[in-house]
Amino acid sequence: MKLSSSPLSTIRFLNFNSPLIISPLAFNFPKTTFTHFPNFSIHTTTSSPAITAEESQLAPPKPPPHLPWLIVGLGNPGKKYNATRHNVGFEMVDAIAESEGISINNVNFKALLGRGIIGNVPVMLAKPQTFMNSSGESVGSIVSYYKIPLKQVLVVYDDLDLPFAKLRLLPKGGHGGHNGMRSIIDRLKGSRDFPRLRIGIGRPPGKMDAVNFVLRPFSKQEREELEFTFERGIEAVQILLLEGFDKSATFVNSTKAMEQLG
Repeated sequence: MKLSSSPLSTIRFLNFNSPLIISPLAFNFPKTTFTHFPNFSIHTTTSSPAITAEESQLAPPKPPPHLPWLIVGLGNPGKKYNATRHNVGFEMVDAIAESEGISINNVNFKALLGRGIIGNVPVMLAKPQTFMNSSGESVGSIVSYYKIPLKQVLVVYDDLDLPFAKLRLLPKGGHGGHNGMRSIIDRLKGSRDFPRLRIGIGRPPGKMDAVNFVLRPFSKQEREELEFTFERGIEAVQILLLEGFDKSATFVNSTKAMEQLG
């Protein structure tokens, strides 16, 4: 699915020519868990009493800290595009943020950002504000600055080729004609090795142009179906972060899951 051009070339309410630089320390994760996003060093706020050699041998080894995840939802900024099909990635990230109590209120890297912890896994939520066709400008900058492994970058976006309200979780792949994904792949130096959660929006009815279709809002009935989809998406992300890709993919992609959404 292709859009002929970005709806707008600039964002009037944000001055991205002089971006606010937020250092890793500015993300202010709880002091008892993480000091900054890139390395997520763990320290305690109070010193522990000395541990004898005998006690250290009996103490179980500490589990390694979880690597941070970047979860990106794709869409177009502005009220004009709120609640449209092309913005379903934004809505999924908003649903995750609401479920986990994460505020998406920072502006940096041409994106709205939120940071928090899901279970015991540090996450950053991002909604690029570059317009869909230039999503890679934002995503590429975040990945590069924080040195996030691509296997820890989940991109959530709309898909014309999936039946409405269906979810599909894949470990990697091409852009499939989606210009937002095309832009991200280009900015990641052609790498396609990052997971993606696709949300089906169905095909245009009759001979309707795809560009017009993806910019249409959902009907009341479709909105009700989507709420269930978002609930499953939240659960899928929790499983992905805490139990791994394979379990999450089984949950999302299994025949049973697809039948429940049918």
